[in-house]
Amino acid sequence: MFDALLRPIIDKPLNLLAARAVRLGISANLLTICGGALAICAGFALAGGHTHVGLVLVIANRLLDGLDGPVARITGPTDFGGYLDIVADFVFYLAVPLGFGLAAPANLIPALVLACCFGLTGISFLAFAAIAAKRGLETSAHGKKSFFYSTGLAEGTETIVVFILFCLWPAHFPTIALAYAGLCILTVIQRSASAWAAFKP
Repeated sequence: MFDALLRPIIDKPLNLLAARAVRLGISANLLTICGGALAICAGFALAGGHTHVGLVLVIANRLLDGLDGPVARITGPTDFGGYLDIVADFVFYLAVPLGFGLAAPANLIPALVLACCFGLTGISFLAFAAIAAKRGLETSAHGKKSFFYSTGLAEGTETIVVFILFCLWPAHFPTIALAYAGLCILTVIQRSASAWAAFKP
Protein backbone atom coordinates (compact mmCIF):
# COMPACT_ATOMS: atom_id res chain seq x y z
CA MET A 1 0.00 0.00 0.00
CA PHE A 2 2.86 2.41 0.85
CA ASP A 3 5.54 1.01 -1.47
CA ALA A 4 4.79 3.35 -4.36
CA LEU A 5 4.61 6.38 -2.04
CA LEU A 6 8.02 5.62 -0.53
CA ARG A 7 9.77 5.04 -3.87
CA PRO A 8 10.71 8.72 -4.46
CA ILE A 9 12.16 8.93 -0.93
CA ILE A 10 14.27 5.76 -0.93
CA ASP A 11 15.37 5.66 -4.57
CA LYS A 12 18.07 8.35 -4.32
CA PRO A 13 20.06 6.86 -1.39
CA LEU A 14 19.66 3.34 -2.80
CA ASN A 15 20.93 4.49 -6.19
CA LEU A 16 24.00 6.05 -4.55
CA LEU A 17 24.73 2.84 -2.64
CA ALA A 18 24.12 0.80 -5.78
CA ALA A 19 26.63 2.86 -7.77
CA ARG A 20 29.24 2.23 -5.08
CA ALA A 21 28.44 -1.50 -5.08
CA VAL A 22 28.92 -1.64 -8.86
CA ARG A 23 32.29 0.10 -8.54
CA LEU A 24 33.30 -2.62 -6.06
CA GLY A 25 32.28 -5.30 -8.54
CA ILE A 26 29.27 -6.53 -6.56
CA SER A 27 26.56 -7.98 -8.79
CA ALA A 28 22.80 -7.78 -8.32
CA ASN A 29 22.52 -11.57 -8.21
CA LEU A 30 25.14 -11.77 -5.45
CA LEU A 31 23.16 -9.25 -3.39
CA THR A 32 19.96 -11.24 -3.94
CA ILE A 33 21.58 -14.54 -2.94
CA CYS A 34 23.17 -12.98 0.15
CA GLY A 35 19.80 -11.50 1.08
CA GLY A 36 18.18 -14.92 0.79
CA ALA A 37 20.91 -16.41 2.99
CA LEU A 38 20.30 -13.70 5.60
CA ALA A 39 16.58 -14.51 5.54
CA ILE A 40 17.32 -18.15 6.31
CA CYS A 41 19.68 -17.12 9.11
CA ALA A 42 16.97 -14.85 10.50
CA GLY A 43 14.58 -17.81 10.57
CA PHE A 44 17.07 -19.88 12.55
CA ALA A 45 17.79 -17.01 14.95
CA LEU A 46 14.08 -16.42 15.59
CA ALA A 47 13.44 -20.13 16.07
CA GLY A 48 16.08 -20.07 18.80
CA GLY A 49 14.42 -17.10 20.49
CA HIS A 50 17.14 -14.61 19.48
CA THR A 51 14.74 -11.90 18.38
CA HIS A 52 17.24 -9.04 18.48
CA VAL A 53 19.62 -10.95 16.21
CA GLY A 54 16.64 -11.77 14.01
CA LEU A 55 15.72 -8.08 13.85
CA VAL A 56 19.21 -7.12 12.64
CA LEU A 57 19.11 -9.87 10.00
CA VAL A 58 15.62 -8.84 8.85
CA ILE A 59 16.76 -5.23 8.36
CA ALA A 60 19.96 -6.35 6.61
CA ASN A 61 17.93 -8.58 4.30
CA ARG A 62 15.68 -5.71 3.30
CA LEU A 63 18.66 -3.46 2.64
CA LEU A 64 20.14 -6.00 0.23
CA ASP A 65 16.74 -6.53 -1.36
CA GLY A 66 16.46 -2.79 -1.89
CA LEU A 67 19.93 -2.64 -3.45
CA ASP A 68 19.80 -5.49 -5.94
CA GLY A 69 17.27 -3.73 -8.19
CA PRO A 70 19.24 -0.46 -8.56
CA VAL A 71 22.45 -2.44 -9.16
CA ALA A 72 20.68 -4.45 -11.87
CA ARG A 73 19.46 -1.27 -13.52
CA ILE A 74 23.04 0.02 -13.68
CA THR A 75 24.63 -3.20 -14.95
CA GLY A 76 21.68 -4.37 -17.03
CA PRO A 77 18.70 -6.35 -15.68
CA THR A 78 18.26 -10.01 -16.61
CA ASP A 79 15.26 -12.32 -16.58
CA PHE A 80 17.09 -14.72 -14.27
CA GLY A 81 17.80 -11.86 -11.88
CA GLY A 82 14.09 -11.02 -11.77
CA TYR A 83 13.28 -14.66 -11.08
CA LEU A 84 15.93 -14.91 -8.37
CA ASP A 85 14.66 -11.75 -6.71
CA ILE A 86 11.10 -13.00 -6.30
CA VAL A 87 12.27 -16.39 -5.02
CA ALA A 88 14.52 -14.69 -2.43
CA ASP A 89 11.62 -12.45 -1.39
CA PHE A 90 9.43 -15.43 -0.63
CA VAL A 91 12.25 -17.18 1.23
CA PHE A 92 12.19 -14.11 3.47
CA TYR A 93 8.40 -13.97 3.76
CA LEU A 94 8.27 -17.62 4.85
CA ALA A 95 11.45 -17.88 6.94
CA VAL A 96 10.39 -15.28 9.49
CA PRO A 97 6.95 -16.74 10.32
CA LEU A 98 8.47 -20.23 10.32
CA GLY A 99 11.12 -19.10 12.80
CA PHE A 100 8.53 -17.66 15.17
CA GLY A 101 6.32 -20.72 14.70
CA LEU A 102 9.14 -22.98 15.85
CA ALA A 103 10.06 -20.69 18.75
CA ALA A 104 6.95 -21.34 20.84
CA PRO A 105 3.96 -23.73 20.65
CA ALA A 106 1.50 -20.82 20.89
CA ASN A 107 3.01 -19.33 17.72
CA LEU A 108 2.67 -22.40 15.53
CA ILE A 109 -0.91 -22.05 14.25
CA PRO A 110 -0.71 -18.26 13.70
CA ALA A 111 2.59 -18.80 11.84
CA LEU A 112 1.02 -21.46 9.62
CA VAL A 113 -1.97 -19.23 8.90
CA LEU A 114 0.27 -16.30 8.02
CA ALA A 115 2.52 -18.46 5.81
CA CYS A 116 -0.54 -19.77 3.94
CA CYS A 117 -1.83 -16.22 3.46
CA PHE A 118 1.58 -15.13 2.16
CA GLY A 119 1.33 -18.00 -0.28
CA LEU A 120 -2.07 -16.79 -1.48
CA THR A 121 -0.88 -13.21 -1.89
CA GLY A 122 2.14 -14.49 -3.80
CA ILE A 123 -0.03 -16.60 -6.11
CA SER A 124 -2.36 -13.67 -6.80
CA PHE A 125 0.62 -11.38 -7.42
CA LEU A 126 2.39 -13.74 -9.83
CA ALA A 127 -0.80 -14.75 -11.65
CA PHE A 128 -1.64 -11.08 -12.21
CA ALA A 129 1.91 -10.42 -13.44
CA ALA A 130 1.83 -13.36 -15.85
CA ILE A 131 -1.45 -12.32 -17.46
CA ALA A 132 -0.43 -8.64 -17.50
CA ALA A 133 2.75 -9.61 -19.38
CA LYS A 134 0.70 -11.64 -21.84
CA ARG A 135 -1.44 -8.57 -22.52
CA GLY A 136 1.51 -6.19 -22.70
CA LEU A 137 0.48 -4.17 -19.64
CA GLU A 138 3.10 -2.09 -17.83
CA THR A 139 3.34 0.00 -14.66
CA SER A 140 6.06 2.16 -13.11
CA ALA A 141 4.36 2.67 -9.74
CA HIS A 142 7.03 0.55 -8.01
CA GLY A 143 9.91 1.64 -10.21
CA LYS A 144 11.30 -0.31 -13.14
CA LYS A 145 10.77 -4.03 -12.49
CA SER A 146 11.31 -7.27 -14.39
CA PHE A 147 7.56 -7.85 -14.49
CA PHE A 148 4.25 -6.22 -13.64
CA TYR A 149 3.94 -5.29 -9.94
CA SER A 150 0.28 -5.03 -8.96
CA THR A 151 -0.46 -2.82 -5.96
CA GLY A 152 -2.08 -4.30 -2.85
CA LEU A 153 -2.94 -3.47 0.74
CA ALA A 154 -0.20 -5.77 2.07
CA GLU A 155 3.06 -5.03 0.26
CA GLY A 156 6.74 -4.94 1.13
CA THR A 157 6.64 -1.89 3.41
CA GLU A 158 3.78 -3.24 5.50
CA THR A 159 5.45 -6.63 5.77
CA ILE A 160 8.73 -5.11 6.97
CA VAL A 161 6.90 -3.10 9.63
CA VAL A 162 5.03 -6.20 10.81
CA PHE A 163 8.20 -8.31 10.94
CA ILE A 164 9.93 -5.60 12.98
CA LEU A 165 6.96 -5.59 15.37
CA PHE A 166 7.30 -9.37 15.67
CA CYS A 167 10.92 -8.97 16.73
CA LEU A 168 10.28 -6.09 19.14
CA TRP A 169 7.24 -7.68 20.79
CA PRO A 170 7.58 -11.46 20.28
CA ALA A 171 4.99 -12.21 22.95
CA HIS A 172 2.36 -10.58 20.72
CA PHE A 173 3.32 -12.58 17.62
CA PRO A 174 0.04 -14.58 17.48
CA THR A 175 -2.17 -11.49 17.54
CA ILE A 176 -0.09 -9.48 15.07
CA ALA A 177 0.35 -12.47 12.75
CA LEU A 178 -3.37 -13.26 12.57
CA ALA A 179 -4.24 -9.59 12.05
CA TYR A 180 -1.76 -9.33 9.19
CA ALA A 181 -3.00 -12.59 7.72
CA GLY A 182 -6.42 -10.93 7.53
CA LEU A 183 -4.89 -7.99 5.65
CA CYS A 184 -3.24 -10.44 3.25
CA ILE A 185 -6.63 -12.02 2.53
CA LEU A 186 -8.08 -8.58 1.84
CA THR A 187 -5.16 -7.99 -0.54
CA VAL A 188 -6.01 -11.18 -2.44
CA ILE A 189 -9.64 -10.05 -2.70
CA GLN A 190 -8.59 -6.56 -3.83
CA ARG A 191 -6.14 -7.94 -6.41
CA SER A 192 -8.78 -10.37 -7.68
CA ALA A 193 -11.19 -7.47 -8.17
CA SER A 194 -8.45 -5.59 -10.04
CA ALA A 195 -7.84 -8.65 -12.18
CA TRP A 196 -11.55 -8.85 -13.02
CA ALA A 197 -11.56 -5.20 -14.04
CA ALA A 198 -8.35 -5.51 -16.09
CA PHE A 199 -8.78 -8.94 -17.66
CA LYS A 200 -12.52 -9.51 -18.06
CA PRO A 201 -13.63 -10.34 -21.63
